[in-house]
Amino acid sequence: MIRFWTWYERNERLYLILATALFALQLIHLYWLTTDVALFRLLGESFFQPSRAWELLIIAVDYTEIPALISTSLIYVHDFQKGKKLRSILFLLFLNSQWLHIFWITDEFVVAHITSDMPDTVLPHWLAWVAILIDYLELPVIVDTMRRVIYALRTKNTKVLLREFGRESLWRR
Repeated sequence: MIRFWTWYERNERLYLILATALFALQLIHLYWLTTDVALFRLLGESFFQPSRAWELLIIAVDYTEIPALISTSLIYVHDFQKGKKLRSILFLLFLNSQWLHIFWITDEFVVAHITSDMPDTVLPHWLAWVAILIDYLELPVIVDTMRRVIYALRTKNTKVLLREFGRESLWRR
């Protein structure tokens, strides 16, 4: 484990950039959730009817959620180890509540319950709104990691960062 954290600290800026980019893809999913699902239920009108290409993109983004959660959680586990306890615990809770959404309350359940009343499910209707709210807990984490990336890029030249990655790449010891 010590070897992993040594590698992590050596590549922290690059890892932060990659994890943030992966996690920021969830903004596509949140856009769809807001404009096509939640607003339809609240206002009776969908503001985004995705084309087949958009649907495929949304599905692809959904498949990146698990690696995004794991990689972004590592950022806050590392912060916790460095002594940033309260913030790390809060963001880890926000991030890892997503597992409830992924494995317990699926998007199909949310869409089925928000867009129509389907009586054949065991789960109550209000649970769909809980799933949506859980999804929005990603936003503070996305904002925080993006803020960190901007700071990292301002404090160290991007070319230097990439050059260091080339010397200390994932493929080398």
